Amino acid sequence: MRIRLDERHSRREPGTVARVQSFEVAEAAARLRDRGGGFEVIHTSPGLEVGVYVIVAPEEDKQVPHVLDEIYVVLDGDGEIEVAGERRPTRRGEGVFVPAGTEHRLHAYEELTLLVVFNGPHSSSISAP
Repeated sequence: MRIRLDERHSRREPGTVARVQSFEVAEAAARLRDRGGGFEVIHTSPGLEVGVYVIVAPEEDKQVPHVLDEIYVVLDGDGEIEVAGERRPTRRGEGVFVPAGTEHRLHAYEELTLLVVFNGPHSSSISAP
């Protein structure tokens, strides 16, 4: 049996994800801004979770250390991030790596919109011991 190219690429093994998936980062950010901030997962696949986090002053960043590594990419706004007791400024276009289990907080912001990438699915709801 001959398989056409487009049919072959659409076939997946159970438990896998499509090779190409898109998700609306800007729409998620707008929804969160309209609600006054929060976190929304926009993609989950084996070994990866991507979300949008919007935090608006005077709301305090109440995160706890996560069990998986994470990366923050500032999409809009500026402020400071504290990782393991070290504070540094952050602004649009910058990224910050936070190792698993590490205390971290955002400070000195009016409004921050961040893309958050975890190296595992559903990790945002799991905190480190």
